[in-house]
Amino acid sequence: MSLAHLALRIAEPLLPLGRHVPFAVQRELVERVAASLFAEPLAEGAFDLLEGRWLRLEVSDLGLAWCLTCDGARLRVEERAAADVCIRGNWRDFLLLASRQEDPDTLFFRRRLVIEGDTDLGLGMKNLLDGLDPEQLPPRLWQLLRQMGERVRQAAG
Repeated sequence: MSLAHLALRIAEPLLPLGRHVPFAVQRELVERVAASLFAEPLAEGAFDLLEGRWLRLEVSDLGLAWCLTCDGARLRVEERAAADVCIRGNWRDFLLLASRQEDPDTLFFRRRLVIEGDTDLGLGMKNLLDGLDPEQLPPRLWQLLRQMGERVRQAAG
């Protein structure tokens, strides 16, 4: 059994429990992971389009949501904010997006990921994330992410 297969088998029953994790813990986790994964793009100002604006990410099937803004050179997460834009979808579709197994435009066109509100900001964020170099991720993490995305794509196809 591959690590990706094992990770997905473990994730399937555990991910829905995430909604019961206190938001303070979710915030700490999301902010730390974002700071680590996006350190270079943040330092380069790639997320400046979020300064003073709020993006709400909703993982519908898990009942999870986070509001994000760029506060200087870091991403800040809140439970609630007056979101300028909301991007909503299921965790598998976000995984397909992150692992580059599915074209972002296809996911949005098929309404598997939905942008509501300031669509210019939403499309700007989609383009920003799509333009990030996955080679900036730790190689083993990128490999695992790709393999998990491949498995999800194969299972759906």
